[in-house]
Amino acid sequence: MFFGSPSKTVETDTHAPGTVTMTDSTSPDPLFSISDRVTIVSGGSRGIGKEMAAGFARRGARVVVTGRNAETLDATVAEISGETGGPVRGIVCDVAQPDDISRLVEQVITEFGRIDVLLNVAGVNRRKRVEAVTEEDYDFILDINLKGAFLAAQAVGKQMIAQESGTIINVDSLNTYAPLKGVAPYAMSKAGLVMMTRSLATEWGEHGVRVNTIAPGFILTDLTRKLWSDPVMQEWGLGNTPLGRLGEVEDLVGAAVFLASEASAFMTGQVVRVDGGFTSGLLWPIPLDD
Repeated sequence: MFFGSPSKTVETDTHAPGTVTMTDSTSPDPLFSISDRVTIVSGGSRGIGKEMAAGFARRGARVVVTGRNAETLDATVAEISGETGGPVRGIVCDVAQPDDISRLVEQVITEFGRIDVLLNVAGVNRRKRVEAVTEEDYDFILDINLKGAFLAAQAVGKQMIAQESGTIINVDSLNTYAPLKGVAPYAMSKAGLVMMTRSLATEWGEHGVRVNTIAPGFILTDLTRKLWSDPVMQEWGLGNTPLGRLGEVEDLVGAAVFLASEASAFMTGQVVRVDGGFTSGLLWPIPLDD
């Protein structure tokens, strides 16, 4: 098993008859390796972004975590670095600010010489009925979720075009396909992210740059566990998810590792839904005919 805690396999040592050696059966298949890949994780100081950054660091990637709050970012970098022992760097960056993004890319290139992966995770939401949404609400959500993702991809994409390789992974939402009440601007921003993915994939494929999207379902994180501890929410969420459970961040890490690795070398412009089947159809609470 590639993901998870290492296990050992007993093998006969042909150089010493009658003895056995312990070998690591979880050594990553090179096809799925992301070791040493310079990876920027936007919005990586909390929630899904934080766990994705940690997941990549555990697998040997050189991770650069970005966020808007320096204190939170420093704590995240210290936590991930302490756990994984890998090279983890934190850079304060507001993806809605072009100057911040330019500075980010410049710093990463100066330090590492290249950018292999961009994980566009930064995202915000405000739950309001449509008639209550203000222009400030709208701009706040769209500026970070869509404009920020575009600006980050544009800046990083220029470097990837120059080096003739790279992978951009955007993080979408099930709201693109089954919008929930009270999140219209958020759903709109995420739907735009899908068309952005396809457009960039179409333009940049000739330069060896791949662009794909992950669309998470209901994922348990430190920020959402309180919400999903509510029995009513649990009944609704589990009742509408064919796999019968909520997602763990590791479910997303697996998809992201696949998209960042050579295993998906012929894949671009696509959306991978990691939602337990939530958007596959409706679960009808009516007994079947005998």
